[in-house]
Amino acid sequence: MKALRSIDSTLPSDPRPEWVWYTSYGSNMHLDRLAAYICGGRPPGAAKDYPGCRNPEMPAQSIPVELTGAMYFATVSPVWGGGRAFYDPRASGRVLARAHLVTAEQFADIAAQEMYREPGADLDLTNALMRGRDMLGDGRYETLVCAGQVDGMPVLTFTAPWAMDDVQWVPPSPAYVRFLALGLLSAGAWDTEAVASYVAACPGASGHWSQQGIADLLSGDDC
Repeated sequence: MKALRSIDSTLPSDPRPEWVWYTSYGSNMHLDRLAAYICGGRPPGAAKDYPGCRNPEMPAQSIPVELTGAMYFATVSPVWGGGRAFYDPRASGRVLARAHLVTAEQFADIAAQEMYREPGADLDLTNALMRGRDMLGDGRYETLVCAGQVDGMPVLTFTAPWAMDDVQWVPPSPAYVRFLALGLLSAGAWDTEAVASYVAACPGASGHWSQQGIADLLSGDDC
């Protein structure tokens, strides 16, 4: 098993980093899924093609981390069907995640595709890095969050501007759960039981997905 990497909660001092840790808590924890955002294409189980990043190199590293806050499923994904993962950094709890070391340019292009925008424009990360949060818009995945740093490089993710309890929770689809859970499992820090238990307990999945049902997806029984 891989050891979890600790996040230094101190916000970075450099507002224009060359490298950042893009920290995914959803399906982009899976490298095959992430490859569609970086190299272009359509991941298995999805219903959309992605243009990819200007720089198609895969992450230099991918490490398991835990974020302070909560992960929940809400809205309806036109790509997967069912709810999609969001992160509430102000809620209590812990979020299992995977941080990918990419360039700031790649992070901007990944974020653009998650926001249903065309990639190709750099992001001004100053507010997110200096204040820990920056709203680029009022839609899903348009709020940047900086959780601190690892090895002197910022830990960045994106989520919705609302709080977890402000929206209706929506159960995620089997394809989405499988990619998310497999991404967590491949991070190497958690076993099947821990991953299945974690995902099954997240709001939106809780009451609709059992720990055994998710474990079956991971073993391929329901694939």
